[in-house]
Amino acid sequence: MNRTLVPRALVPLAFVPLALLAGCGSTPQPVASSPATAVTATTPVPSPSGSPPVSSSADPPLGLKPPTGTEEVKVEKTLDAPPSVTGVRFARHEGFDRVVIDMEGDLPGYTVKWVPKLVQDGSGDPIDAKGGAYLQLSMTPATAHTEAGEPTWTGGPIFQADLGNVRSVVKTGDFEAVVGVGVALDHKAAFRVLEQKAPNRLVVDVAH
Repeated sequence: MNRTLVPRALVPLAFVPLALLAGCGSTPQPVASSPATAVTATTPVPSPSGSPPVSSSADPPLGLKPPTGTEEVKVEKTLDAPPSVTGVRFARHEGFDRVVIDMEGDLPGYTVKWVPKLVQDGSGDPIDAKGGAYLQLSMTPATAHTEAGEPTWTGGPIFQADLGNVRSVVKTGDFEAVVGVGVALDHKAAFRVLEQKAPNRLVVDVAH
């Protein structure tokens, strides 16, 4: 598997190791996995669709500060086979909200950027997810269905969260090896993207 980080200009917090505080500067740091550590005083919030809350296996280390960057994040990867998205979880933490995308297979490439509204991939139809700001996560190559066409990520498309800033998490598409996840926020705020392994998952933290 070849992996190339493609930073955009002035991306101070594209990637940080999970066990480190976000650093300053425009050069992204390599993403690294770290042992999971439970956070005290964390209030998990389950999705009405049945997706479980963020458990201790996805909790950030004690003392992890809220993110401080707002620029677009982009990572490109070449994989032998696209992974499957199996679910999305979310919870409120001290100073930030965490959205976790569970994967089966290698972690895909991804782009996270601000968009004026959330739309359905392919058709471009608007999605009625209320918010004051929107983050769009696009993962490629990735799928959210089996070879038989059965969904591997069920429920939705809108998963109500009602956290400190994250209002809802939205399934925006599963089209031509691209899986889209939208995050409807109360207001625009700093965010960061992390890669975690064993099990594989992508994490988006958004400051309150």
